[in-house]
Amino acid sequence: VCGRRRPPSGWYVSVHVANVPSTAAGLLRPQSPVLLFGLLAHEQKMSVVHYVVVKHTSCTEPIQSQDELIFHNGFRRFTARPIFSQHNNGNKHKLERFLPAGTAVVASVYAPISFPPLPLLVFSKNRTTGRSHLVATGSLHSVNPDRIIAQKLVLSGSPYKINRRVAVIRHMFFNREDIMWFKKVELWTKHGRRGHIKEPLGTHGHMKCLFDGPLKAQDTICLSLYKRVYPPWQYSALVQAPPAFEVEQAAMQIIDEADEDEMMD
Repeated sequence: VCGRRRPPSGWYVSVHVANVPSTAAGLLRPQSPVLLFGLLAHEQKMSVVHYVVVKHTSCTEPIQSQDELIFHNGFRRFTARPIFSQHNNGNKHKLERFLPAGTAVVASVYAPISFPPLPLLVFSKNRTTGRSHLVATGSLHSVNPDRIIAQKLVLSGSPYKINRRVAVIRHMFFNREDIMWFKKVELWTKHGRRGHIKEPLGTHGHMKCLFDGPLKAQDTICLSLYKRVYPPWQYSALVQAPPAFEVEQAAMQIIDEADEDEMMD
């Protein structure tokens, strides 16, 4: 209408979009409006986005990390496979295998950069019926690729020979090099003993260990390791729009929860 000039406020304009993929055009509905929005600086770039989410009370099925979920994030709607981690003030955050109920956790995904405050609705799609239901609500926490999410791994072994506080442990490692590599890591047992590795014995993974008290034959020796994990690169902006009655049902659930909170206050 106005060439390269910005049209005045209150004008009706016609927008023509070129080179639209056929997959995206097939998702358009004639009875639904098409949203046109502008982006702030850097919002077209991808990064690691973290959301604070709380599992919805109507969701009873377990939601595991890296399950495919649908994110309604402000004006964006996309699918991703988030990983869940603890929401605390530290600089290292433990990975959560499942989305817990009644506790706020952080869901991390690869997504376009956004700026808070920004509300979030998370849906899960039923593979058999094709219907989606609300599983969590929350908001944008931060955009930070340096946030450390650690997964805890536990190696276990069994005592082979016991001489009071000194014991020979086997079945935790199977070569001498691994024992020397993890020699400085503290050992712990299921009966509450603490210890450390003194030296490897032979070449088949046996090692001599020293503990803070006598060891029992039925005890299990453990070694805790932590590995940094990242969310999988599974971002897709092509999401089929949910039926209108599902959107209305999710909105009514949120309104009912807000009314209950006001009555309790």
